Amino acid sequence: MRVATLCIGVVAAIGVAGCGGGGSSTVVGTSSAAAGSTAGAPAGSSSAGSSSGTQASSATHWMPAQSDTWQWQLTGTIDTSYEVGVYDIDLFETPQSTIDNLKALGRKVVCYFSAGSAENWRPDYSKFLPSDLGNGVQGWPGERWVDTRSTNVRNIMSARLDLAVSKGCDGVEPDNVDGYTNNPGFPLNSSTQANFNLFIANAAHTRQLAVALKNDIEQLPTLGASFDFAINEQCHEFNECSAYSAFLASGKAGFNAEYASKYVENT
Repeated sequence: MRVATLCIGVVAAIGVAGCGGGGSSTVVGTSSAAAGSTAGAPAGSSSAGSSSGTQASSATHWMPAQSDTWQWQLTGTIDTSYEVGVYDIDLFETPQSTIDNLKALGRKVVCYFSAGSAENWRPDYSKFLPSDLGNGVQGWPGERWVDTRSTNVRNIMSARLDLAVSKGCDGVEPDNVDGYTNNPGFPLNSSTQANFNLFIANAAHTRQLAVALKNDIEQLPTLGASFDFAINEQCHEFNECSAYSAFLASGKAGFNAEYASKYVENT
């Protein structure tokens, strides 16, 4: 879900490191999940990582390294002052000048969009057919699940990936790619979801974009090899972080965000 306003994190070699709204990090796979340290810092301060930690994949597209720090901000004016390796920002709402500035600073840019839902405030919303639109996404007025089997939905998502390329994004964060576990209003299941998620991954790679698997923990064993990094929400709170062990052991990066105060405040 699209909830991040300000989030700073670092990925450690032993697990997913994450952040809450205040920028405190945690590490998956340790017994002291809430005892991480601040992972990002404004310009002029020290930081646990830098853009030099990012890596290129054998497929020629960039991939985050496990040593990378990140800044996750999906709303408001983007604060470009953090000395982190990766910025994750909204594909539609972030001005081109902001992306250009981040690139000039040596940051890698990951662009967020919802792949599994239609949001009525997006400029391409009118392209969805009535048959593409399912039940409302709980807690998000104006947002509805989409039928990820639809050719039209897939064409819209392909166009969004084209937009990411045109804006200079290095990677993408497709959200809501676990609709089958919710109540989408369509007979979606694990097979249809895996098919759609692989479509997104392949389409991103065709465009030389790195692609994150957002949540969808249940399908990590099936899909992990096809995605370049992971973004997770609340695996500490729900005691799910161990599901990423094999993914992380393969050398891929994972970014985590927690919202409960005990993790946000490292208490």
